[in-house]
Amino acid sequence: MTTDPTVPLFDTLTIIGPGLIGSSILRRALDDRRIARRLIACDISPEVRARVAELGIADVIEADPVAAARDADCVILCVPVGAIAMVAAQVMPVMKPGAILSEVGSVKKTVMDAMEPLLTACPDIAFVPAHPMAGTEFSGPDAGFATLFEDRWCLLTPPENTPASAIARITALWEMMGARVRSMTVEHHDRVCAIVSHLPHLLAFTICGTADDLADETRSEVLDFAASGFRDFTRIAASDPVMWRDIFLNNREALLDMLDRFVADAQAMGNAIRTGNEDVIVSRINRGRAIRRSLIENRQA
Repeated sequence: MTTDPTVPLFDTLTIIGPGLIGSSILRRALDDRRIARRLIACDISPEVRARVAELGIADVIEADPVAAARDADCVILCVPVGAIAMVAAQVMPVMKPGAILSEVGSVKKTVMDAMEPLLTACPDIAFVPAHPMAGTEFSGPDAGFATLFEDRWCLLTPPENTPASAIARITALWEMMGARVRSMTVEHHDRVCAIVSHLPHLLAFTICGTADDLADETRSEVLDFAASGFRDFTRIAASDPVMWRDIFLNNREALLDMLDRFVADAQAMGNAIRTGNEDVIVSRINRGRAIRRSLIENRQA
């Protein structure tokens, strides 16, 4: 989609939930007014609203999602996966015809299932789900930064019959955020994310729990002498518990399938170590090294 540099992509852009992702969108749009002329931030927390005001990352700050969405050309829901349909049910009836609703959740199938009745009831609202594959272990409006999405993938999962113009505008939005954009089905999205994001987080939370359950003396040494590998796990284990609870429960089928595959592979590696099978051990290590090289080549490391 080509845009006139003198005309913003959206006149009014509303972000509901200005946490890490939402506040990063606001910061980028504040730096590049070709994205939106007016930026509205909405959150139910008075503390979050006060902090957004202190940071100066929105033109208007609202407590009520209905008020925030009423005049918007695009509303992006940056709330936990389990709350997306609930907030959508509040805002869709008041959004103006032709407006676009989007969200940034890490799971899509359960969201789409919950959204179907709302889309039927509000046919004049285009729904274009998106998942920016970017983030840190931090949360809240202070965690965001304008370059968070640079050179990262943003996956779109628009329903069938979504207007091409709406998809093009959301694609343009994320490209202006610095992201690379690709579309796919909700089922494919959830399986891909189960292995590249959800399973690693599950393992990180579990490994940290295992370390915490060790005898007191050993536990203190784990914390004192933690090497880089363990520190990497603790970094993602510091992520928001409510967000990851919702992700695990909403993508349970794909996640459990990937977990079963991982357990089988881990057991095979354990057997190789137990029996001294050097060929299998070296082969697994080399496969890991190759994947790491491919991430670096694809600018995702």
